[in-house]
Amino acid sequence: MAIEIATVSGAPPVGNLRQEPDAGGRHRRKLDPLALVVLLMVALGAVALGSLATGAVSISPRTILAAMLGRHPLTGTERVILFHVRLPRVLASGLVGSGLALAGLLFQGLFRNPIADPYVIGSSGGAVFGACIGIFFFSQWSIFGFSATALLAFAGSAATMALVYALARSAGKTNVVTLLLAGFAISTMFTNTSYFFELFDKTGASNRILISWLHGIIGIPAWTNLGVSAFLIAFATVASLPLMRTLNTLALGDEYAQQLGIRVESARVWIILMGSLLTAVAVSLGGMISFAGLIVPHVARLLLGPDHVRLLPVTALAGAIFIMLADTLARTVFAPSEVPVGILMAFIGGPFFLYLLRKMKRSYTV
Repeated sequence: MAIEIATVSGAPPVGNLRQEPDAGGRHRRKLDPLALVVLLMVALGAVALGSLATGAVSISPRTILAAMLGRHPLTGTERVILFHVRLPRVLASGLVGSGLALAGLLFQGLFRNPIADPYVIGSSGGAVFGACIGIFFFSQWSIFGFSATALLAFAGSAATMALVYALARSAGKTNVVTLLLAGFAISTMFTNTSYFFELFDKTGASNRILISWLHGIIGIPAWTNLGVSAFLIAFATVASLPLMRTLNTLALGDEYAQQLGIRVESARVWIILMGSLLTAVAVSLGGMISFAGLIVPHVARLLLGPDHVRLLPVTALAGAIFIMLADTLARTVFAPSEVPVGILMAFIGGPFFLYLLRKMKRSYTV
C-alpha cells in the first residue's frame, strides 16, 4: 500500500489549519505543523510534571516547580524520590517513546505501509535477542564506553531488519505480505529463544533482567545510561532529517527516485540503520514495548498528511508523551502493584492494529 504525497493547495490557511486535497480530490483541513509542535512541547512539559508528581508519595506540581526555581527546598525524602527515582524513569520513558515512534516512522515510510513498526517487522525482537547475548555472556564487557549489551542489541536489530527486508524483496520490489509474515515469524523465534538463555543462568539474576525486558518494564537507569541514550537518539534524529525528504521521494516509486538522482539502495540501508539504532536504544531502556511505533506515526500522519519532514518533530514529541502517559498509568493504576508498560501497550495497540488491518483489507487479494 503506497503512501501518497498530497499537494498543498493554493488556498490560504484558515487559522492554524491548512487545506490539502485527499485521494478523491476533496480538501481536508490539516493542522499547522508549527502550531502542533508548540502544543506538543507544552503537553510534554505538563505530562512530565504530572508524572513526577504522581506516585506512592505525592509531591505537588507546585512544589516541584518551586524547587526547580530554587524557591522551595525539598525534604531529604522528596529529593531522593524526585531526582533518584522518578526523574530518571520519566526521562527514560520519554526517550523510549521518541525512539520507537521515530523508528516506526522510518520503517513505515521505507516499506510504504502504515502497519510496519519495530515490533511487527521483527526489529525489536532482534534487539532483544542481541541484548540477551550481552546480558548472559558479556555483561562485564564494554567498548568505547558502550556496554556489550547495547552494542549487541543494535547489531541484532540491524541484522533482523536486513534479513526481513531481503526476504520481502523480489524482482526489485518489496512484498508487503511477505514482509509482515517474515517479520512476525522472526520476531516470534527470537522472543522464544530467550527460554534457552534462561538455562545458562544458575543464580537467577540475569533471568530477572531478561524477564523485565520481555515484559517491557521501564526501570530506573543510571544517569550515565540516560546521557548515552539521549545522545544516540539525538544523533539518530538529526541523521534522519535528510532521510525524510528521501522518504517523500521514495513514496512516489523507486524509478522516479532514481531519476532524481537518489541512490535507492543506499538510502534504504541508512534508513534501516537509523531505525535499528533508535529501536536498540529504546529496547535497552524499556525492553519489548510493542505498538508505540505503530500508533504514533499513523495518528500523526492522519493529522498532518504524508510529508515526513513535518512528521518527524511531531512524531518524536508525541511518542515521548504517549509512553510517559502509559508508564505513569502502569505504575499507578494498580498501585502498589505495577503493570509492565509493555503489557499495557499490548492491550492498547492490539485493537488498533486489528483496526488498521480491517481498514486495509481491500488492499490484499487472497
